[in-house]
Amino acid sequence: MSTTSRRYGALAGITAAAVAIGIAEPVAVLTGPRSAPLVAVGGVVVDAVPESLKQLAIDIFGTADKIALLVGTAVLLGGFAALLGVLAIRRLALGLAGIAVFGAIGVAAAVTRSGADLADALPSLVGASLGALVLWLFIAGPFELNPWSWSPPTPNIAPASSGGPVSSGAAVPASPAGPASPGVPVPVSPAGPVQVAPAGPAGAVEPVGPAGVDPESRRRFLTGSGALLGTAVVAGLGGRWLAGRRGVSAARDAIRLPAPVAPAPAVPAGANLALTQLAPYVTPNFGFYRIDTALVVPQVDPDTWRLRIHGRVGQERTYSYADLLARPLVERYVTLACVSNEVGGDLIGNARWLGVPLRELLDEVEPDDDADQVVGRSVDGWTCGTPTAVLRDGRDALLAVGMNGEPLPVEHGFPVRMVVPGLYGYVSACKWVTELELTRFADFDAYWVPRGWSAQGPIKTQSRIDTPRRRNRLTAGPVTVAGVAWAQHRGISQVEVRVDDGQWQEAVLAPTVSVDTWVQWSWRWDATPGEHQLQVRATDATGATQTERTQDVAPDGATGWHTVTVTVR
Repeated sequence: MSTTSRRYGALAGITAAAVAIGIAEPVAVLTGPRSAPLVAVGGVVVDAVPESLKQLAIDIFGTADKIALLVGTAVLLGGFAALLGVLAIRRLALGLAGIAVFGAIGVAAAVTRSGADLADALPSLVGASLGALVLWLFIAGPFELNPWSWSPPTPNIAPASSGGPVSSGAAVPASPAGPASPGVPVPVSPAGPVQVAPAGPAGAVEPVGPAGVDPESRRRFLTGSGALLGTAVVAGLGGRWLAGRRGVSAARDAIRLPAPVAPAPAVPAGANLALTQLAPYVTPNFGFYRIDTALVVPQVDPDTWRLRIHGRVGQERTYSYADLLARPLVERYVTLACVSNEVGGDLIGNARWLGVPLRELLDEVEPDDDADQVVGRSVDGWTCGTPTAVLRDGRDALLAVGMNGEPLPVEHGFPVRMVVPGLYGYVSACKWVTELELTRFADFDAYWVPRGWSAQGPIKTQSRIDTPRRRNRLTAGPVTVAGVAWAQHRGISQVEVRVDDGQWQEAVLAPTVSVDTWVQWSWRWDATPGEHQLQVRATDATGATQTERTQDVAPDGATGWHTVTVTVR
């Protein structure tokens, strides 16, 4: 097989895969975006990939980890498709079998996701069928290169020196005794009759005709592949656009949240130091971190949404979205943090949440005495396990419907999510929540626990330097060092800063709304020329100072002192 044949075969395979993926997107508009093959397979990858690789993706890509996963999956698929195209040149059945395997993987991934049904298999089935058709079109159909494995035309052998050119131009059969003798043309080639060359030196070999793929075949192949690739792109983007149009943005925009019976306390003057590079006291919705396992944001209609509270309870209850809005709502500032947040990381944010106290809902279902865990279950099947005692100990644990004065953003859990002060999100902050099950930690492990994370995740006391940033170049003289510190539901009592392993210096704490939010701090430093190392540590209201010991985020949150190196001129 020539290099040219392999290249065209690879392009045929990639085109077939692009058509399969692209056409599946508009089909998935009917069955739900989670049924699209790329998303369905990506979801399985998210669930099955080793936790170390998952954390590595978060460390490298941050909140863009899902985009990176989808792009990576598409690249791997492209390589697999190219290989299938090359194999199909040798034997079409091999390429078609490969596409069938891909389709089966897509079907299995789609129908085994939580809440799926047989209709979710349709995008993968339609996509794989059209992909197989495209591969046939290029290997054996009207777009076929003819021939696939093109060889240069058989050379003409000039007559022996004793004679001139063959007068008739006809090929003379070879002697049965062996190869053609000098002066006798070779047998007729399958590619066509041998052309007669002018007389030349004895034994001279002169190829005649183009050495490569037939131009007309190449033109037909490239035109067809270009048209199909364009169609695949348009179909894929159009399907995603239609899925967005069928989403819940319009329903969300139409919601008018009722005023809370217990508004959030006013942010005190001076709580926001408004320094360059320093995170604002209240994180805007568009800048709030997002870490979850959903490759496509669930689109949940508030009119059909229901919350079921069941399990080890005296009385099972079901609530609608309207039921929640009709209840007395409270509003509170709460800082949420992800357990994947590295020391000094930005997977943390503070917002004003509006919702129903979870304690009241749990009291209504009368939990059994031994029900020590509340399992929050998302519409996509993700689960988190929250200690029942935490949800009933008087803290402002909410079933939230609003964020910073508006309905929850879709990507942050619309229409309803959990917000629990003092716990990392993986054990408390269930987005798109549709079920609360009272159970026991001994009986059920939520999503992250079998993957190596602690069953209970209280937030650790932490602090961060926001300004100056790492490797900033500063001018000698007064420099304001500032950042944030947090110990939700305990509060921060002190923040200290030191330079080059010197004495700890106490920073000034800004006012804060409550112990459930982070606090900004600042310290004035008389910087001297040279390279310096700044470190920060915080002490919470219980008197516990954050440890110097460095620990990775797994299994229950990172520890250590945030350290920043700066240069002063």
